[in-house]
Amino acid sequence: MAFVDLLIEISGWVQAKLVNLANPWTLYQLAIIAVLLFVAKLASRGLESRLEARARRIKGHQGLLRVVVALMRRTDWILFVLMLFAVLTVLRSLTWPSRTLLLSLALSLSLAWLFTSVVSRIIRNRLLARTIGWIAWTYAAIVILGIDDEAAAFLDTLALPLGATRLSALVLLKAAVLLTGTVWLAVVLGNYFDERVQRSDELTPSIRVLLGKVVKIGLVIAAGAIALSSVGVDLTALTVFSGAVGVGLGFGLQKVVSNFISGIIILLDKSIKPGDTITLGDTFGWIRELRARFVSVITRDGREYLIPNEDFITQQVINWSFSDEMVRLDVPFGVSYEADPHQVSALAIEAAMSVGRVDADRRPVCWLTGFGESSLDFVLRFWIRDPQQGLTNVRGKVLLALWDTLKENGVEIPYPHREVIMKRPASGQIAD
Repeated sequence: MAFVDLLIEISGWVQAKLVNLANPWTLYQLAIIAVLLFVAKLASRGLESRLEARARRIKGHQGLLRVVVALMRRTDWILFVLMLFAVLTVLRSLTWPSRTLLLSLALSLSLAWLFTSVVSRIIRNRLLARTIGWIAWTYAAIVILGIDDEAAAFLDTLALPLGATRLSALVLLKAAVLLTGTVWLAVVLGNYFDERVQRSDELTPSIRVLLGKVVKIGLVIAAGAIALSSVGVDLTALTVFSGAVGVGLGFGLQKVVSNFISGIIILLDKSIKPGDTITLGDTFGWIRELRARFVSVITRDGREYLIPNEDFITQQVINWSFSDEMVRLDVPFGVSYEADPHQVSALAIEAAMSVGRVDADRRPVCWLTGFGESSLDFVLRFWIRDPQQGLTNVRGKVLLALWDTLKENGVEIPYPHREVIMKRPASGQIAD
């Protein structure tokens, strides 16, 4: 019956509009709408490109920029709405309001389309944005046309009984709309709170990340519960279903859950934080960001590794800046046996001190470590404060400074050689 009532309502509305077509004022209104739309299309051609070029110079929030650009791309609709509003205002002051009903209806539908199409551009996914825009405009059009009660009654008849719960298409539609809106609002509020927390200097980097993630997840869960409760869905009825789904997901998403829990543990024990210089296996770099599933590590060659959080719990991690940014490096080298080891030690320390990144507060040391086969073996030890700037490059600079210093003072760096002693003189004959 609800579907029949809806069809009757729509057919009656269409018949009334068809009867009104015989009215001259209806034809006048249709002509005015067509002319205004044509003029708006022509006027927006050159204006749209210039406005969009200026809008792209705006630097700030990406969502706001997308809305501004979408607004500029609909310059024709903006001009059409403005001109239609001006014409409607003039006609209402000159003639009866009943002679401008079609113009009023066109203005309402145009405003609804302009608003929904622009606001939906906040969503990055283009297909999802268009879908939400069309759904929102369809709902607005139904309300504007005055057939919302009949449409709601029809959707309510499409129901699926689930025990004591009656799940209708109307409830699902309301839940989808409310869930989308509340979750979107929760994400926006969570991002805003996260940005404010990240700017706080009173909190450690790990606590900032942890607070941001907890607030985001909590807001999304609360938004979902509020949306479902608002449409009359009994959340206790979903307990059995969610339990069964949870068991299946538990087996299928073991690694995902493990990485998520590992990320929380990392944030709580503060073992690593953004900006730390770490070594994990063959990866050496600095931590850019901590995520719920992985840690973003950028190496010296510009590569960004997304390492699962579980690896930081189960594997050995070298954190070069965990408690102190000071890092000691060793440079082994050897000199000839003819050199004075006391002089070599002093020259090596002088060479290390000449490198800018070597810390001057902790004086380098040089020790004789052994008598090699062809050289006196030394190790030069020095400290740096900025391991995130690289280790190989500072070792290379120290080695170059050491080479120059030893060469200037006549200290030879030997190379391996062997002496072969023949016990019997070679006969010089080659056997057949």
